Amino acid sequence: MARSKDVNRVVVVGLGRFGASLAFELVGSGFEVLGLDRDPKIVQRYADDLTHAAVADTTDPEALTQLGVPEFERAVVCIGDDIEASILSTSVLADFGIPTIWAKATNRRHRRILERVGAHHVVLPEHDMGERVAHLVTGRMLDYIEFEDDYALVKTTAPDFVLGVPLGQTAIRKRYGVTVVGIKRPGEKFTYATQDSVVERHDLLVVAGRREQVETFANLTSSPR
Repeated sequence: MARSKDVNRVVVVGLGRFGASLAFELVGSGFEVLGLDRDPKIVQRYADDLTHAAVADTTDPEALTQLGVPEFERAVVCIGDDIEASILSTSVLADFGIPTIWAKATNRRHRRILERVGAHHVVLPEHDMGERVAHLVTGRMLDYIEFEDDYALVKTTAPDFVLGVPLGQTAIRKRYGVTVVGIKRPGEKFTYATQDSVVERHDLLVVAGRREQVETFANLTSSPR
């Protein structure tokens, strides 16, 4: 059977709090969503809110084939309370050859296994959110996103030493190893930062670099260094 070319379809496996929230957001963004769960009560609860919803044993390849899951381009495994079912479901989706598989993990060991059985992207919602909030609570960062290879992007206030002069003259990258990629002026939209951009007081900066370096920059005092 030929795979559908409609990439605006996603199958969401597991309709717990995380899976249901994700499915609703996808529907609201214009995606066609097939929501699957083994609990009939949960499926009934969300049937009217999703494009399609069905009760299924998502570890059973035949059951998923009957629902047309192999034809989907994207899948998200959101099972959190049954690690075995999470791993088996991910493996089945990988065997189908689905091009993009996301999966939710409950810990780092679970994540490693999901990656080995075929998940292309794995998230640890509780861990990632806890780590992100910790960075926001303990520093001057207003937002924080960490990527692979110890790389991070932060939103922070501007220290005094960068005010009133073109960014190219501040030597931020040479002194701190970070790059200012965006500037948010009060009442205006974000703009890309250039060497000629001049930062004003009360501007917010979007800064990219290694985690330790962006943390150091974000925690600078208001005094020039």
